[in-house]
Amino acid sequence: MLGAIAGDIIGSVHEGAGTKTRDFPLFVAGSTFTDDSVLTVAVADALLHGGDYVDLFHDYFHRYPDAGFGGHFRGWAARRDREPYNSWGNGSAMRVSPVGFAARSLDEALAEARRSAAVTHDHPEGIRGAQAIAAAIYLAREGGDKAEIKARLEALFGYRLGKSLADIRPGYRFDVSCQGSVPPSIIAFLESEDVESAIRNAISLGGDADTMVCMAGGIAEAYYGGLPEDLKEETLARLDPPLREVVERFRARHGVSA
Repeated sequence: MLGAIAGDIIGSVHEGAGTKTRDFPLFVAGSTFTDDSVLTVAVADALLHGGDYVDLFHDYFHRYPDAGFGGHFRGWAARRDREPYNSWGNGSAMRVSPVGFAARSLDEALAEARRSAAVTHDHPEGIRGAQAIAAAIYLAREGGDKAEIKARLEALFGYRLGKSLADIRPGYRFDVSCQGSVPPSIIAFLESEDVESAIRNAISLGGDADTMVCMAGGIAEAYYGGLPEDLKEETLARLDPPLREVVERFRARHGVSA
């Protein structure tokens, strides 16, 4: 899941900026983890220790209330509500990467992605988005080539993944929906040559940058077998000790080779 967190941190300064280029420094002084990383770690925590998603999402929100949570999630977590709010937003997909790394089968990835999403994002699109990212990570982990991954995702979820980034980029705008942001994030991975290029591809669309790179980065990590050492070390250095500890424990149990 470190590729997802790296994407979030790198994308944090591009959120709302409408960046339409692949040419930018990966890390700057303001590059920081956001709610995407916080909730990704919460999902990892649940998978490591068997905790309840609702309780953990509440707890992580109250530990990091200024991490940039969306309004619906913020209200839900602040009140410690236990019922979902029928969201189709991409929050379900941004946090799901640990599921793809921990799953022992595609069916398990799909079932656990649904569970992790449905506590807040019980709208069919919220669940579909989470399942698509978890499935992409699982399939990439298992050695599927990009053509196979693309075909399986299109068949399972009905997403159209045939457009190129060059065709998408000019007219693409900020979109927090799963249906509007998950497919182009997957395409950003499909057109990549390595983890870094997947990150640059996703940011260059000029959309919901940190979340889209979180999704693309998680898939790329699984497909390319890890992160380059410098990217890994810089990402870990920008997490606080409690988040870093969960990440390290999860990677020790489920991590890819690098």
